[in-house]
Amino acid sequence: MAKYHCPDSKTLQSLGDMANQLRIDSIRATQASNSGHPTSCASAAEIMSVLFFHQMRYSTEFPRDPASDRFVMSKGHACPILYAAWAEAGLFSVEELLNLRKLSSDLEGHPTPRLNFIDVATGSLGQGLGCAAGMAYTGKYFDKADYRVYCLIGDGESAEGSIWEALAFSSFYKLDNLVAIFDINRLGQSDPAMLQHHMDMYEARLKAFGWETYVVDGHDVEVLCKALYDASTVKGRPTCILAKTYKGRGFPDIEDMLNWHGKPLGDKADKVIAHIKENMQSQGPFDLRPQSITTSVPTVDITNIHLDKPPNYKIGEEVATRLAYGVALAKLGSNNSRVIALDGDTKNSTFSDKFKAAHPDRYIECFIAEQNLVGVAIGCATRDRTVAFCSTFAAFFSRAFDQIRMGAISQTNVNFAGSHAGVSIGEDGPSQMALEDLAMFRSVPGSTVFYPSDAVSCERAVELAANTKGVCFIRTSRPNIATIYANDETFEIGKAKVVRKSNKDHVTIIGCCVTLVEAMKAADKLAIDGVHARIIDPFTLKPLDAATILSNARETGGLIVTVEDHYEWGGLGDAVAGALSEEKDITIKKLAVKEVPRSGKPAELMEKYGISANCIVKAVHSMLKLDA
Repeated sequence: MAKYHCPDSKTLQSLGDMANQLRIDSIRATQASNSGHPTSCASAAEIMSVLFFHQMRYSTEFPRDPASDRFVMSKGHACPILYAAWAEAGLFSVEELLNLRKLSSDLEGHPTPRLNFIDVATGSLGQGLGCAAGMAYTGKYFDKADYRVYCLIGDGESAEGSIWEALAFSSFYKLDNLVAIFDINRLGQSDPAMLQHHMDMYEARLKAFGWETYVVDGHDVEVLCKALYDASTVKGRPTCILAKTYKGRGFPDIEDMLNWHGKPLGDKADKVIAHIKENMQSQGPFDLRPQSITTSVPTVDITNIHLDKPPNYKIGEEVATRLAYGVALAKLGSNNSRVIALDGDTKNSTFSDKFKAAHPDRYIECFIAEQNLVGVAIGCATRDRTVAFCSTFAAFFSRAFDQIRMGAISQTNVNFAGSHAGVSIGEDGPSQMALEDLAMFRSVPGSTVFYPSDAVSCERAVELAANTKGVCFIRTSRPNIATIYANDETFEIGKAKVVRKSNKDHVTIIGCCVTLVEAMKAADKLAIDGVHARIIDPFTLKPLDAATILSNARETGGLIVTVEDHYEWGGLGDAVAGALSEEKDITIKKLAVKEVPRSGKPAELMEKYGISANCIVKAVHSMLKLDA
């Protein structure tokens, strides 16, 4: 690599002036919206100037060029200065900044990919670095390209554990194409940040996590230029630049003062802008422009992904859906080289180890750090570089729900597979039992929620998820389940299967996987009493096939029993009840787990918590006014 040459004095002056122009742009934008975070923008002004007008390689013609450098503003509340940087670079008019936070504008209060220069939504603090790590991992190990990833982190958000999960991950995988920049401006929202300006403590922590670390004056453009150059020469480890800054830098009577977080400057704005201009040698135009893109990336096609071989099971063969998930994932990986798998040290339980065995170079072990697991997956999937499947016990996704909901805002296409659902896992007890996961994923905007009932349907769910936009969730179960579908059965999102039917059915029972098995057993018992049950497997809970459910319910006297290995709130029963809420003469009885369960054998737990075949029989008798 060429020896470092300090920028000439004219360039340094222009970078300093650009930083001040970005401050002015941020003030004007937040004044126009009468809301926002101008002081948080001001502390990052020199960092943004040097990154966008000296260091980063990108194009305003194609902001998401897959070969360009990436930038993630983890401290998303400072987005006015990010918008200003792109405007000053020429992507759009600077005057457009005055539409900040207006309903008609995509310049929202925190960044979202509605904007063509944003890869991931930020603003829920502590999440940007995990996403950036996923981008960097993709660049180093999948694209094998030299684009770099920069992430700007606030010192306040560094209290989030997800930051430290991402730091550990990035060091472990030697992501030397990743640069984290901590904007250490000392002040949080309501109090000083934990470490304030104790730069030595930040440095010790970052070095302990295995990062190449530089402590710099974050308002010195020459020092920042040198630090970012040095970062580009580091091999075998990621780089962190710890920038000592001041909140509200350059704002008289506001700089480094509490109680100015998230407030426009009001009647102080004109005075502050005048003061900033006095410290500018030039007020533009500035002879600065983005660096040219110097790398190339392989062409990627992630459309029309299929299993390389169809399912291969025998009717009645008992196979856990979690195993079928792993088998299907490995098949997808054989069909498309951009399918990747991530797991949180549960791969021999979720069976993502099947993918690892077949495609070890495309498996990412994220260890027991589920928030980072999800963040990395979201980062890997940006710019359509990979099709990411992310698995762990379904219960453990709950700790990463914030990352998942932000993923939806980020328009991510990550696929989540959660195993060990419900009381049917048995002796491990309630801490391991996912009983709220369906409710959680159903609540995510634009999500698709699969609940396959056997190995064949699970393989097809995996295949469908790979080709479906938005967040997808595949719920898998621990017990072995009898295969009920032929290998050539066709499955569609939003299309249920009627798995048992006669012309004299009295009731419709809806179940999934383990409870579908119980429904079948119940139907056999009911038949002895002369009661005939129709049984439906919904396949997807979102979207739910309301039309099939309603038409079958009409044919069975309007009586429906739903039975689910899930809490009674937000799962199958609520999905059916919601879908049919405006229909007349429909009665729905919901069988679900209604209290925190305990350890035990799967069968006895299903009996105790009201979702066994015996419980279904009692529910049907009750609806039909028969003696149990």
